[in-house]
Amino acid sequence: MNIMQVEVVSNEQHIYSGKATFVVVPTVTGELGIYPRHEPIMSLVRPGTLRLTSPGQAEEILVAVSGGLLEVQPDKLTVLADVAVRSSEMDQARAEEAKKAAEARISQAQDDEALAKAHAALAAAIAQLKTLDYIRAQKNK
Repeated sequence: MNIMQVEVVSNEQHIYSGKATFVVVPTVTGELGIYPRHEPIMSLVRPGTLRLTSPGQAEEILVAVSGGLLEVQPDKLTVLADVAVRSSEMDQARAEEAKKAAEARISQAQDDEALAKAHAALAAAIAQLKTLDYIRAQKNK
């Protein structure tokens, strides 16, 4: 069986470290599906849902990412995410509230630094909401 090592790291913590047989990463050019022995590439990650298929597990591992950098080597995939949250730690109401708060901070930002922080918070909230939507869609299949 073809297996690759996957590392997902955010600014705050190590989110996932383990083996995968297939990974889908939201990149700025669209979703990218990656199997072991993929050609080496680097890409910017956009807010969305990172999906990992782990050997021997029926259910995908889902991680909301707010952006960052993807590096693919034939036997290893690394995502350096600005913010990343595993689906098991997400809450719809909290994500919606975080989105509203970030939008309010964007409209009230007094300088570039405050604006950048507010945009980062908004991207993180949107990524979580997209992941929760994906989970709901999978359950309704």
